[in-house]
Amino acid sequence: MDAEKLRRFFHENFADHGELGASVSIWRDGVEVLSLADGWCDRERTRPWSAETPALFWSATKGLASACLLHALQERGLDPSMRVSECWPEFSQAGKERITIAEMLSHQAGLPALSVPVPVTDYEAVVAALAAEPPHWPIGEGHGYHPRTFGFLVDEMLRRITGTPLREYWRTHFTEPLGLDVWIGVPPEILERVAPVFPMQSALPKGDLFYTAFLTAGSFTAKSFASPRGLHSAAMMNKPEVLTASFPGFGGVGTARGLAKFYAMLANGGELEGRRFFETQTLVWMERTLTQGHDRVLLMDTAFAAGFMRDPVGEDGRKTRSIFGPSLRAFGQPGAGGSHAFADPEHRISFAYVMNQMEPGVLPGPKSLRLIDALYA
Repeated sequence: MDAEKLRRFFHENFADHGELGASVSIWRDGVEVLSLADGWCDRERTRPWSAETPALFWSATKGLASACLLHALQERGLDPSMRVSECWPEFSQAGKERITIAEMLSHQAGLPALSVPVPVTDYEAVVAALAAEPPHWPIGEGHGYHPRTFGFLVDEMLRRITGTPLREYWRTHFTEPLGLDVWIGVPPEILERVAPVFPMQSALPKGDLFYTAFLTAGSFTAKSFASPRGLHSAAMMNKPEVLTASFPGFGGVGTARGLAKFYAMLANGGELEGRRFFETQTLVWMERTLTQGHDRVLLMDTAFAAGFMRDPVGEDGRKTRSIFGPSLRAFGQPGAGGSHAFADPEHRISFAYVMNQMEPGVLPGPKSLRLIDALYA
């Protein structure tokens, strides 16, 4: 690890790349080896940012939600290869009776968009709509990122299996045992610590297939990012009633240290601080690619394990894109605007980057990728 280069790149994010407030945390062998924090929580620059500053990290929440469901399956001797409908009978509507939990977790269920315009704040309505929705492609024939519906699918499966909502399962089994400043539904007493997030200030790039589709009303990509409807802006997500609610696909809030510590446990064989959370077979599900190729929503090549994103690999065995470092075993989940977190079990390393000034993109940009390059230098 080139610590000096990491520090230089981190501070260049503020001087040269428009960062406002941000933290990075890196762990190896279950110990934090680097923590950097700088900037401000607000654009008026009255609240300094620190390593203890939590912020919304959008879709990086998906990895945490997936870990909860995989943990629940493990604890009950169940397997991700079982069908969703075995636990959630209503899900078998419209030709979905054979979809497995593993396919659901790897974005193969064909449900990124809803035909019924239900509000994202009405949990029961969203779940009923998902149960009734037919798949948007033949199951077993590809995948497509589920930007917003993913969290509802995982939450409902967890409730069916355990009787516990995901926000409570996360708190009981991970936040409290590991001492993480990471929440899926912020406790009211924490609200004043949370840094607001700010929308991107630059225009979306032109000519890119994803951005063109994202901005085209009626496209499948646009429908997917608008299903369920509501809470599409940073301003709306900063509202206290939204932060304290639970949106397991895009509403997680926490510090870089908390996120990196969670992934440190995954990178450390499922064990940390003398306590084991995951068995070897469950970890295999997290790092084994289940689907790879053209993504019907993101319109680029993507790869997914059970609940976690992977780097795509070409026929020559080399990565065709690297957002999780050089290891072929690494897995994680980025968030829109620049947040990022992953585990590298090969090198027993974890990484997390949390910020409040969003930049264009659903995949990490240079602000975190340069840090990852320096980490492995």
